[in-house]
Amino acid sequence: MSITLEHVAYVYMPGTPFEHQALCDVSAVIEEGSLTAIAGHTGSGKSTLLQQFNGLLQPTAGRVLVDDVDINPKAKKDRAAARAMRLKVGMVFQYAEQQLFEETIEKDIAFGPKSLGLSEEETAERVKEAMRLMHLDYETYRKRSPLALSGGQMRRVAIAGVLALRPKYLVLDEPVAGLDPRGREELVKTIRHLHDREHVTIILVSHNMDDIARLADHVLIMNQGRLVCDASPREAFAQEDLLEGAGLKLPHVMALMKELRAKGLPVRMDCLTIEEAKREILNVLKAVKGKGGKKHAQ
Repeated sequence: MSITLEHVAYVYMPGTPFEHQALCDVSAVIEEGSLTAIAGHTGSGKSTLLQQFNGLLQPTAGRVLVDDVDINPKAKKDRAAARAMRLKVGMVFQYAEQQLFEETIEKDIAFGPKSLGLSEEETAERVKEAMRLMHLDYETYRKRSPLALSGGQMRRVAIAGVLALRPKYLVLDEPVAGLDPRGREELVKTIRHLHDREHVTIILVSHNMDDIARLADHVLIMNQGRLVCDASPREAFAQEDLLEGAGLKLPHVMALMKELRAKGLPVRMDCLTIEEAKREILNVLKAVKGKGGKKHAQ
C-alpha cells in the first residue's frame, strides 16, 4: 500500500493576474512503512505538495491515490470511499501548537475522536494511547492547560491530537521548526520512535538536512514546483550540484567528511550521522597508523 502521485500539478488562483503554478508534473510513490522527507527551499512547492495527500488541496491536473483509491474522484458514487481514504492521512501543520484551543490537554486530544462520533470510552482509550505514543504521561498532563507547556510539549500535544484519529500515514510540516535544542532533540527522538517501534508511516517536510539525514529512508527534493530528486538520503546527498541548485546544503556531518577528505584523510563522504562519521574516522586513523607502524618496522 502507498500514497501515489501521478503527474500532479497545482495552480493557485488560475485565470487571474495572480496565477501561480506551485506544482508541475509531480509523480512519486510513498510506500507504507517508510519515513519520507520532502525537502526544498522556501517557495519550492513542498507545503503545497503535502496538502495534496489528504485532499486539502485538489490537483489542477493529475491524480493522488491513497492505497490505490483516488481521493478526488469525479463520480459521486466514489466519494464515500475517497473520504475514508483521506481520513487515513493525518496532517500536522507547521507551528502545530497554534491549533491548540481546549482548556485541558485531555480535551484537546479528544476533540478529533469526538468529531468522528466515537463513544466516550473509545475516545478516552484513544487519548491515552496518543499521549503514550508522544511520551506524555496521562495522569501528569491530562488536566493541564496546553498553553502552560513548553514549546516542545505543546508540539507533542498537537501531534497527539492527530494520532488520536489513528491515521495510517502521518504528515508533519516542519515538525521541529522554532523549537529550542532540547525540544528539537526530544521531538526528533519521538518521531524516530513512532516510525521504528510503532510502525507509523511518516512524511515530513523539512529544509534542515541534518534532521533528514538522521531520520529519513526516502527523500523527495522539490525545486520551483518540480520534483528534482527521488532517492535514498545517501543518493540524494551525493548530488551536491542538485542540492545547491535547489537552495539546500549538505548535512553538517557530510560537509565535515568532505573537508577531511580534501585535507588528505581518506574517509568516506557518505556518512549521514555523527555515529557513522565517528566510526569511519576512527577506522581510517587506525588504518593510517597501522601503515605507519609497518613502514617504521621495515
